[in-house]
Amino acid sequence: MSQDVFINLPVKDAARARTFYEGLGFSVVAQFTGDQTTCIRVTDGVCLMLLDRETFAGFAPGPVADPHETVGVLVAIPRESRDAVDAIVEAAVAQGGSDTGKTVEHGDVMYGRTIRDPDGNVLETGWMDAEKMQAAMAAQKD
Repeated sequence: MSQDVFINLPVKDAARARTFYEGLGFSVVAQFTGDQTTCIRVTDGVCLMLLDRETFAGFAPGPVADPHETVGVLVAIPRESRDAVDAIVEAAVAQGGSDTGKTVEHGDVMYGRTIRDPDGNVLETGWMDAEKMQAAMAAQKD
């Protein structure tokens, strides 16, 4: 049986966060979305739960960090091409997020960039040629 993974992120305003993530092309999962929460389907099996800070605090076993000040999680979001990586970064900036300027590039094997949503949560978006990556890793073992 397939089960979804829910990555919970604190946000100041669930409606604003919803607008941002929909602007990146992700869909809302209505049955898990309410006034203080928005569920965003990132890929099959993976969702972001955007919880207002008070709701998030109700689940958290400790103080809720300010993502603008500290990084507690890096959410990696795969894209199907280098162009798609650049496109999601452009969409994030247009929706009120920011491009951190951090880029990872390994020739024709991997390409990634890092963005922040308006609440400061960090998203790493990237593309990888899995076959070339496996071959490179196998070569390192030899």
